[in-house]
Amino acid sequence: MLILVANLGSTSFKYKLYDLVPGDHETVLAEGAADRLGLGQSNWSIKTDNASNKGVVDLADHAVAIDFHFKELINLGVIDSIDAVDAIGFKAVHGGPISGAVKVDQNVIDTMQDFADVAPAHNPPYIAAMKAFAKQLPSIPQVAAFETAFHQSIPMSRQVYGIPYEWTEKLGIRRYGFHGASHRFIATRMPEIDSNISKVINCHLGGSCSICAIQDGKSMANSFGMTAQSGTFHASRVGDFDAFALLKLLTPESGLDLQTIWNKLGKESGLLGISGVSSDMREVEEAAKAGNAKAKLAVDAFVESCRHYVGSYLAVLNGADALVFTGGIGQNGKAIRKAICANLDFAGIKLDDAKNESANGNCETAIHAADSTTQIWVVPTNEELIVARQTFDVLNEA
Repeated sequence: MLILVANLGSTSFKYKLYDLVPGDHETVLAEGAADRLGLGQSNWSIKTDNASNKGVVDLADHAVAIDFHFKELINLGVIDSIDAVDAIGFKAVHGGPISGAVKVDQNVIDTMQDFADVAPAHNPPYIAAMKAFAKQLPSIPQVAAFETAFHQSIPMSRQVYGIPYEWTEKLGIRRYGFHGASHRFIATRMPEIDSNISKVINCHLGGSCSICAIQDGKSMANSFGMTAQSGTFHASRVGDFDAFALLKLLTPESGLDLQTIWNKLGKESGLLGISGVSSDMREVEEAAKAGNAKAKLAVDAFVESCRHYVGSYLAVLNGADALVFTGGIGQNGKAIRKAICANLDFAGIKLDDAKNESANGNCETAIHAADSTTQIWVVPTNEELIVARQTFDVLNEA
């Protein structure tokens, strides 16, 4: 089965095309990307085992980008025609009451629209792309693999907020958890690395960050809450924040209206908000090394945010067999990993400094000390593969 897995942003389009039969082969035939959609000049690229191509072209929206890339895949000989693709899988974010991997229909799109207000950076571009694919490729089935699905196993006592319960029942206000594809991949991969690993704390750290407690392959807790703005520090999103602080912000003295506050919390907070330097951890770390006090504070606060959840999940799991780092920061942030693991020897977590320094972020690498009773790993995640597998399963259940 040929499955195209789409990963979308408001002005970006990334994908991998899989030739997939679970248990037999899971081959990436091509991967591509386009950015700056609707902004005049889009950078695009396509890579296969035998060829690669890239350039700059005006791509007005996701529909145009989709059409352009399919034509390029045909030109490169990856597929003979558009009809060769059997399905399109989406790493969808927030479906509210809809969870798991499901075929995309009008009800799915309508429900995603209902939750677009709490997933403004994610749901609208996915809705637009789903409609564009349906219009251009009506015969190809679409599957939405919601990131919340992996976290349905979390006990309700860790899902609810301390709010009037009718808000939970009628409005769906609760902790959902996200990054489900990434955490599911780690949950699947770690027992393959070592069959003795059953309790895992996975740190997915990148532009968007979350930490997950996993036991026997199931999510037991996740740092995200109702929205992807919550939990740990993010590159430019606020993370955990006291809702009552809004009362202070919505005063004449602040000069801020609600929309401005939302924008600042969602786009100008996190690492960027504290440091004032950048949302890129590498740039913030460099500024901190150069003596920028706010940049150093941003790095330290990021680490403390992660350690808060690692400590919490050690309590949830009664210890851990493995502490895993994935995502752009998790795989490449040597100093961040070291800081998060510091003074956790009480929980049997001891980092080997030399192994940590030499770790290649693109490879699975053990970085724990010889006397560490908890393994520490750097493991590249593979969200697209999880979505491809889920898409295959949905279509073969039909």
